[in-house]
Amino acid sequence: MWALCIWASLFLISITHWVYRWRNPKCRGNLPPGSMGLPLLGETLQFFRPNTSSDIPSFIKERTKKYGPVFKTSLVGRPVIVSTEPELSYFVFQQEGRCFQSWYPETFTEIFGRQNVGSLHGFMYKYLKNMVLTLFGHEGLKKMLPEIEQIACRKLDLWSSQDSAELKDETASMIFDLTAKKLISHDPGNSSENLRENFVAFIKGLISFPFDIPGTAYHKCLKGRERAMRMLKNMLQERRGNPRKNPSDFFDYVIEELQKEGTILTEEIALDLMFVLLFASFETTSLALTLSIKFLTDYPSVLKRLTEEHEAILREREDPDSELTWKEYRSMTYTFQFINETARLANIVPAIFRKALRDIQFKGYTIPGGWTVMVCPPAVHLNPDRYEYPLVFNPSRWEASESNNASKNFMAFGGGMRFCVGTDFTKLQMAVFLHCLVTKYRWREISGGNIIRTPGLQFPNGYRVKLTKRGNSERYT
Repeated sequence: MWALCIWASLFLISITHWVYRWRNPKCRGNLPPGSMGLPLLGETLQFFRPNTSSDIPSFIKERTKKYGPVFKTSLVGRPVIVSTEPELSYFVFQQEGRCFQSWYPETFTEIFGRQNVGSLHGFMYKYLKNMVLTLFGHEGLKKMLPEIEQIACRKLDLWSSQDSAELKDETASMIFDLTAKKLISHDPGNSSENLRENFVAFIKGLISFPFDIPGTAYHKCLKGRERAMRMLKNMLQERRGNPRKNPSDFFDYVIEELQKEGTILTEEIALDLMFVLLFASFETTSLALTLSIKFLTDYPSVLKRLTEEHEAILREREDPDSELTWKEYRSMTYTFQFINETARLANIVPAIFRKALRDIQFKGYTIPGGWTVMVCPPAVHLNPDRYEYPLVFNPSRWEASESNNASKNFMAFGGGMRFCVGTDFTKLQMAVFLHCLVTKYRWREISGGNIIRTPGLQFPNGYRVKLTKRGNSERYT
């Protein structure tokens, strides 16, 4: 009996000590304030709690109010320093490779692939980034402009013939088909398997609890990745066995790199790269585009000014029906302000993770080496000290700003050396689509349009609108 009591006491002491160490982690310095939550689980449940507001997530807002702009927590079993402080967030991006490096939760690595571009560092990352710029750099985008306009006009014409169009799915399909064509010459009409369906399954489980059990969103996500990767691998092997005389897409370029003597590119890295590009190119852009149309619907004065800019482009042409030129695209000043404002309020990427490579000192606090730093763009973009009436959609606030890319107060596309390589591709697609939309169509809401963040942006009920072609008398006024 006494032995049992002693063992029970020792077990209780061990558990108590473990819980204490969990809640009070060691640090060679002064950790930021905060709570580590429950052992192992941390504050993960609170972080994933759905939010129907466009405001700063309640998880962040409540803790910032209680602890300040820099605080500690634990997510998915890992100690995390959360930054809502623009100065620290900017420093984290600028010190890539020196004090910090890109990091993703284990579940993300499992889904995107262990050799995905986001998990690679140093020379290998720069090498892949330069590869991608052969497609998404300015020269590549100039060549792509006419095709983007043709596809946008064709899709809008199709949607206007329907009773209604569900914008999130329709824009995602439009962008995916274009990107898949440029990357791998994929034609959904001539394929025995729907490649995009695999990515839809993948997306639904991307931000979910990592339970790899049949029936769970995470399990379906992994299966979607498995099917998509199998298709990509089959395409790669077929291309390598029957190389084209005249390269016509990004896959051809990748195969050339694979065949070079002494290449550092492997088949695994190449396939993970294609997978990430297909995902990133269409999901985030379609969300931004859908939300931008919602903003135009809710803010008639913004729609009026945007329409005026694009109709002015048509009036200045000798032939109003000629194709959009690169010069005209670059002249869309208010459109770029509109896109920036959409990105600021959309906050499609709610968190960006980096790992501290060594102990870092910041304003009296220590960020321990090995800990994760979570930069929170919504807290920066919705800061009332920087943006007056931050929840109001106001593109004009960008008139006096030079922050078209990344700064301490604008990080919708990341920052530092990992600034999103597809940013210009996204802006081009949005600007061209908006040009075709506002100059040729009117629309009205049918249903949906409400958003939810879990923590990523979603349209749970879609967003249906009825498109109607504008008459000639309504144009170029």
